[in-house]
Amino acid sequence: MVMNIADALAAYRQGSGGMGKAGSVADTGGESFADTLKSFADDALGSIKSGEKAATAAATGKSDLATVVTAINNAELTLQTIVTIRDKVISAYQSIVQTQM
Repeated sequence: MVMNIADALAAYRQGSGGMGKAGSVADTGGESFADTLKSFADDALGSIKSGEKAATAAATGKSDLATVVTAINNAELTLQTIVTIRDKVISAYQSIVQTQM
């Protein structure tokens, strides 16, 4: 899983900076934050599937241990990253809800 932070920041700036009168985001022709998030999710899913395939290959004796350990570590790191992002999003949402009261 590879995520370019500069692309994510550019998508965030684009998404937050172009609000029009009706509250819609102006189309500037770049990749949106939603597209960046989808790309990140696709990369994460690919990393997890790669770990599963490596574990299956190791169980059948078709893969060496170093490859399996690397793939599983990448999948575990990806899962931890996803959980951390989810926790941050929930925390931000709860903060916004409390602020509006």
